[in-house]
Amino acid sequence: MIAYLDGTLAYKEASYAIIDIQGLGYEVFISLQTYSTLPGGGAPVKLFIHHHFREDNQTLFGFASADEKSLFRELIAVSGVGPNTALGMLSSLSPQDLRLAIMSENVRAVQAIKGIGAKTAQRIILELKDKMKKSGLLPDTPTYRQQAGNPVREEALAALVALGFPRPSAEKSVDDILNTDSSLSVEDIIRRALR
Repeated sequence: MIAYLDGTLAYKEASYAIIDIQGLGYEVFISLQTYSTLPGGGAPVKLFIHHHFREDNQTLFGFASADEKSLFRELIAVSGVGPNTALGMLSSLSPQDLRLAIMSENVRAVQAIKGIGAKTAQRIILELKDKMKKSGLLPDTPTYRQQAGNPVREEALAALVALGFPRPSAEKSVDDILNTDSSLSVEDIIRRALR
């Protein structure tokens, strides 16, 4: 079982990367979240790997953080959610945003992800909600880009992304609002961002 790959980034696209380790290229399927953290070609890179076995093939799925890998594994344990669906979910929402949507039972946010129907969204929430509440929303795991865990900021971001805002513009808007007044509630931040 492969736990991680530590080598040189030979090639990357939005859906996969090729990691060169001493002349051997590993094709690794990645989420858009991981893609956005990868350096340029030829740079050293380390990806946490889920090695997926089926009767007819083996596939490697790579993640920039152990947290993203852990959430991927939780998602594929849900009946009806395969690795490609789970990867699509992690491409649509960050692990924190997805966990927040599941823990707050936000069926709309989960269902808004391409390829997720109402029944699948409800099943994901039903099977993972309690498990995630026990483990906490923002686990402290190694990532390439450590972020300060401001729960108000993260909750406001998750809400704006769920409403359809692109994550980069939502982050800028929330950060600008918090820079002017850091004592605002989640609701106040969202109201100001929607103006």
